[in-house]
Amino acid sequence: MDITHFVIYMRYNLIVLVSVSLLEEDRYDSYSRMILKYFLAEGVVCRHELFVATAQDTPDDILQELPAPILDDVAVPKPVEHSRLTGELQESLDAMKIAWRYQNLPKVQSALASSSRFGHYYDVSKTMEVEIRQATKCHLFYLPDHVTPPSTAHRVESYSALLRSLQEVIQREGFDLAAPMSKSRNILRVGLHSLGSVLWGDDLCCHDKPRHSHALTTFLYGLRALLRSSLSVAVVTIPSHLIQDRALMGSITRLCDNAIALESFKGSERETNPLYKDYHGLLYVRQVPHLNCLASQLPDHKDLAFKLKRKQFSIE
Repeated sequence: MDITHFVIYMRYNLIVLVSVSLLEEDRYDSYSRMILKYFLAEGVVCRHELFVATAQDTPDDILQELPAPILDDVAVPKPVEHSRLTGELQESLDAMKIAWRYQNLPKVQSALASSSRFGHYYDVSKTMEVEIRQATKCHLFYLPDHVTPPSTAHRVESYSALLRSLQEVIQREGFDLAAPMSKSRNILRVGLHSLGSVLWGDDLCCHDKPRHSHALTTFLYGLRALLRSSLSVAVVTIPSHLIQDRALMGSITRLCDNAIALESFKGSERETNPLYKDYHGLLYVRQVPHLNCLASQLPDHKDLAFKLKRKQFSIE
């Protein structure tokens, strides 16, 4: 399975079924960060608005690393200096404007297109062009700009500030379902990076019995309620391998609608194991949404591995 198809599966299920999707980070947060960037990149190409929250790297750092879409069916006009516009250049610009209107219509012939193709493909060896990224409205939340780290209640204030900021964006930008629909509605894609880590002021990863063990679960309750009353979906990444309280981790998983975990072979014995020589890690499906049922559903096939090729991240 190509990561594009996996993320597209997440895309449609997130919009229809899911409010919060949990991504358990791999040990060095390299592959989980890549999946988060795929999720955000798909939002850019689909013209969804983005809300990105981080505590270590700035949200701009993540946005600048978004993979480049393979635009075989999208024509993106480039800015041209007015003084250089001649008759031929004007005709070329007009042609690009016409192509822009039909940007979402696939070509009849394409190297990557097929009769069953849907969604978009990305080249991980390149980053998204600035013109494409800037066409999408992005709302950024960088923790150090909102909360002072030395605060004694930092771990509580950080999640409260994040929830307030997200709520303000949802209400101000018209994503709230209770608001009157005065214009065509859009989707807000929310990416929350590495919640539960020390960077957010949380002590879940530091102690067997953290003093503020309910801070993150309380936040997830509020997040889930907020998203289900709005046209918003979220991907939350958590360093679960650092959380020693497995019962608490189980509660966090149950508070999310969809949950997957990544295990990287980097630095482990499996890295040199001939059985896994063609792969870079394993992907575990913890839980997927199940319509008309209180219990979560697990897929029939759970043995999934991923590998990073030169231009592509694939899951098999």
